[in-house]
Amino acid sequence: MHIDLTQGIIKQHIVKLAVPAVVGYFFHTMFNVTDTFFAGLISTQALAALSLSASVFFMVLAIGIGMSEAVTSLVGNALGEKDIPKAQHIALNAIAFGVLLSLVLSVLGVLSVPYLVEALGDPSYVVETLDYINLILYGAVFFVGAFFFNALLNSVGDTKSFRNVLIVTAFLNIILDYLFIEYFTMGVSGIALATIIAEAITMFYLIYRVRQTKLWSGLSAFTYDGHVMKKLLKQGLPPSVNMFMMAFGMYIITYFVAPFGKEAVAAFGIGMRIEQIFLMPVIGLNIATLAIVSQNNGAKAYERITPTLRLAIRYGWIMSTLGVTSFLLFADYFASLLTSDPAVIEQTALYLRVSGVASYGFVVIFIYIAMLQGIGKPAVIMPISIYRQLVAPVVVFSVLAMFGFGILSLWIGLDMIIFSSALFLWWYGEKKLKRLEA
Repeated sequence: MHIDLTQGIIKQHIVKLAVPAVVGYFFHTMFNVTDTFFAGLISTQALAALSLSASVFFMVLAIGIGMSEAVTSLVGNALGEKDIPKAQHIALNAIAFGVLLSLVLSVLGVLSVPYLVEALGDPSYVVETLDYINLILYGAVFFVGAFFFNALLNSVGDTKSFRNVLIVTAFLNIILDYLFIEYFTMGVSGIALATIIAEAITMFYLIYRVRQTKLWSGLSAFTYDGHVMKKLLKQGLPPSVNMFMMAFGMYIITYFVAPFGKEAVAAFGIGMRIEQIFLMPVIGLNIATLAIVSQNNGAKAYERITPTLRLAIRYGWIMSTLGVTSFLLFADYFASLLTSDPAVIEQTALYLRVSGVASYGFVVIFIYIAMLQGIGKPAVIMPISIYRQLVAPVVVFSVLAMFGFGILSLWIGLDMIIFSSALFLWWYGEKKLKRLEA
């Protein structure tokens, strides 16, 4: 399968690419929701452990995700140039890069996790956190591998394969969680093991699908290319830092939430998982925008980039309106599906109603980042990520804590940080687009 995104109606391409991606990532998010539900059956400490583990593990995985986006961009540009051998060559070097990267991330993750967990200073859920996160980190090769092979499929316009396998493995994860917790009483370790098994199946299926595309020329055709590796690093480092800082930002928020108690930490974790479900359309639009812009940039069809951007933003804001309305009306109900603790439900509803508004800003951030990657200008992603996830939260949250403001002020401050980042990316992205089109 290879869709030529340099021809045809842009609106149809966006829908054709985004909808399967949204469905796929919805079921990927359901992994987290399912895990949160079963952790809630164990204890509030288990819920807090998963909340902290999500930020710690994602810091490690984020680098793999960011690098996989570079794969989509580089291979997509080669396909736009109609140079299939070049695309095949990049693909094989990207696979080798992914294997090495996953091993490095596993080692670094296992070594750094104890320090990150202990830094929060709450020993009540340290054991559960380490039981979960260490096991997950040993399976990092499956997570990174799945993202890399899916990136190759995205570059040829195939977002359906990821969707299909995630639907199957999401249901498998439910069954495995139930068996490992209810029958084998493995606790949070059982939740981690279920996720690893499902992710391994996902990766091997995506390998099978990549082998059926024009990108596959066989492992015997592999030749190490330092130039390609450097381009992967150059193109992948900014989005990797962006993804890493998103994860580290989750950790920073958890750090400032922790003084409000384990119920607040658990609520933040639940709130993020619910929020992720409603942000799925934005992720789908991000993937569609990256694939379309990459191919058209490679083909020098610059006039098709701006319409792609405008349509993606419009669709994203429509979906954001539906999400914000749902949070205002049903936040308590959503929270009650994942926990029976009244304090956690109350805190989760507060987070969703206040921070949910930021989804409009996330639309702009995700779409413009995809566009900048697609045209090969990702440098600004790194400094804006450092501002959004590190500098601004530390400064704003520290000031709020110093004056003794409540947890509501954290969520309002978070909205302000996200919208200021979105405005800057919009201004910068429009400037780059005008230069490109000129």
